[in-house]
Amino acid sequence: METRPNPEKPKPKKTDSVKAVSGKQDESQPTPYWEEIALADMSQEQWESLCDGCGRCCLNKVEDWDTGDIIWTDLACRLLDHDSCRCQDYTNRLDKVPECLQLTPQSVQEITWLPPSCAYARLRDGKPLLWWHPLLSGDPDTVHAAGISVRGRIKSEVGVPVEDYEEHLVSWPVTESGE
Repeated sequence: METRPNPEKPKPKKTDSVKAVSGKQDESQPTPYWEEIALADMSQEQWESLCDGCGRCCLNKVEDWDTGDIIWTDLACRLLDHDSCRCQDYTNRLDKVPECLQLTPQSVQEITWLPPSCAYARLRDGKPLLWWHPLLSGDPDTVHAAGISVRGRIKSEVGVPVEDYEEHLVSWPVTESGE
């Protein structure tokens, strides 16, 4: 599914040292890298660790051509593992799924449809990571326990014709952020 990018690009904002859990900075703890380093300046390892494993960006979306609004479906990319909510072939995904959109520091500045829970969008917009993010919780399963991931709510896109996507429209990817 192809979407038209919104020409209005959000401007990157520098995040303050706001702690998502307590609201106070613990002076004995070093400031986390995501609060100090701009998205564009992160190492590949730092960048990849921002992905919380929710799988929401791997859902198919349709665009209302009259309004330009992006509407989400509960149909997941054929490479998304429905239990782990991770890509089954992340390294080769762009070859296997040509319409897959790679998130980069540049593309995150232009993509307007990232869910409000997405760490890339939150940091881009100057917001802190949420309590359930694995970088804060230390547990990759908190994204599932908090009900943020797509686990248990999706179907495969395999065998579903594009003209039937309207039967699979959902609002929860953009209405639930776990705040």
